Amino acid sequence: MLSRTADNLYWLSRYTERADFVARILDATMRLAALPASYGGERNEWEGAVAAAGNLDEFKRLYSAVNEDTVRDFLAFSPNNPSSIANAIEVARENARAVRTALTTEMWEAINGAWLELKGFNGAEMNREEFARFLEWVKNVSLSFDGSAYRTMLRNDAYWFTRLGLAIERADNTARILDVKYHVLLPQTERVGGSLDYFQWTTILREVSALTAYHWVYRQSVKPWLVADLLILNRQMPRSLANCYELLVRHLDLVADAYGRRGPSQRLASAMQARLSGTKIDGIFALGMHEFITDFVSENNKLGAAIAEQYLV
Repeated sequence: MLSRTADNLYWLSRYTERADFVARILDATMRLAALPASYGGERNEWEGAVAAAGNLDEFKRLYSAVNEDTVRDFLAFSPNNPSSIANAIEVARENARAVRTALTTEMWEAINGAWLELKGFNGAEMNREEFARFLEWVKNVSLSFDGSAYRTMLRNDAYWFTRLGLAIERADNTARILDVKYHVLLPQTERVGGSLDYFQWTTILREVSALTAYHWVYRQSVKPWLVADLLILNRQMPRSLANCYELLVRHLDLVADAYGRRGPSQRLASAMQARLSGTKIDGIFALGMHEFITDFVSENNKLGAAIAEQYLV
């Protein structure tokens, strides 16, 4: 496979996953912002949404105020935000068009249809109910694309590069949403384990489609350290860091076997998988959740750079 083709497939999956993530962040933020004032004093959900998406500096450069209208515009529709939902779907479609013959009909129709339908949405005219329906539409686009890839692609190098893009993007997204919850969302005046803290964790579990899984695994009320355990270390959870790195190691090994050589990307992925396998949640909290996540995001970015240098250039 040409490196250019691999690059397009990899980024097609990354941007489709990114659109889904931003939609989930916005959906969670709308739920949290709708809480009555009795749940806590000064709160910062909308700033937390931008921080979770990793674009806070760019947002502050473009907007003078952090509120629902500006954050919705920036994260969902702004052409000045490379990771906005609209831009993510646009770039995903561009990558798909560049490798149209490497995609199945179902994959192409899922992303091209989404791109065409996106043109009919006007963010400035949406009320909250309409915007919530738009976010559900975005999540369904991702489900449709990912499902079509899973159900229709041959298990060859084209499929492997789509899985690599999905897994590395999803790992980054899960890490960021955890970091924002621990580091940004809970006001200093609120106690950990209070009503606001509980509702925030429940909302985040719901938005990463993990609330039911949490109760299946732990069979008790929502507790911060158990949520962190599920989303970091539980290999059965599709969005957990551990599961993402299982996918990365497996598909990097398949690529290495097919092309007859290994390199930095295989070593970095295996090292992180071993680290996650040998870690307990108590150890993460002892080190510091923010410090652990910051280090993980940095290492995940290094892996992304290694994959690009090894296969996509």
